[in-house]
Amino acid sequence: MSNRTVCREASHAGSWYAASGSQLNTQLEGWLSQAQSTVTPARAIIAPHAGYSYCGACAAHAYKQIDPSVTRRVFILGPSHHVPLSRCALSSAEVYKTPLYDLRIDQNVYADLWKTGMFERMSLQTDEDEHSIEMHLPYTAKAMESHKDELSIVPVLVGALSESKEQDYGKLLSRYLADPSNLFIISSDFCHWGQRFRYTYYDEAQGEIHRSIEHLDKMGMGIIETLDPMSFTNYLKKYHNTICGRHPIGVLLNAVSELRKSGTEMNFSFLNYAQSSQCRNWQDSSVSYAAGALIVH
Repeated sequence: MSNRTVCREASHAGSWYAASGSQLNTQLEGWLSQAQSTVTPARAIIAPHAGYSYCGACAAHAYKQIDPSVTRRVFILGPSHHVPLSRCALSSAEVYKTPLYDLRIDQNVYADLWKTGMFERMSLQTDEDEHSIEMHLPYTAKAMESHKDELSIVPVLVGALSESKEQDYGKLLSRYLADPSNLFIISSDFCHWGQRFRYTYYDEAQGEIHRSIEHLDKMGMGIIETLDPMSFTNYLKKYHNTICGRHPIGVLLNAVSELRKSGTEMNFSFLNYAQSSQCRNWQDSSVSYAAGALIVH
């Protein structure tokens, strides 16, 4: 038996974000310095996972809400872009590399999750091909750098879950969400608009196309802020908005629902919204980004 640690390489460094630790650090500091923090630390955040040149500034508004002095473990729930998955999957790696410093997977939590029989294992190849979790690693490392020696992560790749499975995973993860030393990062971009995404919903009453997209996204964001999983599901069924992290968001909303049954008070608010470009005609395309935070009272 080999005792070699299995590491997931920072496979998108040098393309989606800077491979140089010092350059990356400077960029992250710059974006974080432009964002405001609220008084209460976040228990969960929703943040985008595109290349940092597109969404780095938006994501900072969510990451600014993290308090490294209370957070010890970071769950990162990202959608699967490359492999069909009807459940959730856990990594086969033990360490995730970033240009800042390496992040260690919490093997105790992984062992507990395995025991449920609800998870499959993703191959290292699948893990390194996927960007939805990786794009949160440098920001997590930066936000937690003052307590990096006490930090572990719990990456979860979320498949195309049915409503009942979103409820099951929400229920399972709610006990971790209840713990103030845990932080949940929900990885999601918002509307992918244009012919290349096969999505061209347009409400002319809103004016130009990019305004219609913003109106559609903000309708969805408003529903997420109500923390009602059923309303979010109904919104997706009605408008088919191409929110790629809809299943991770669904899992979070169901976990919140579970905790609210026992009287836990929470609220979610979005803090920033951006689009990769402003669509004005049918040849254009854009991806939207939103950053928000869940606060537990």
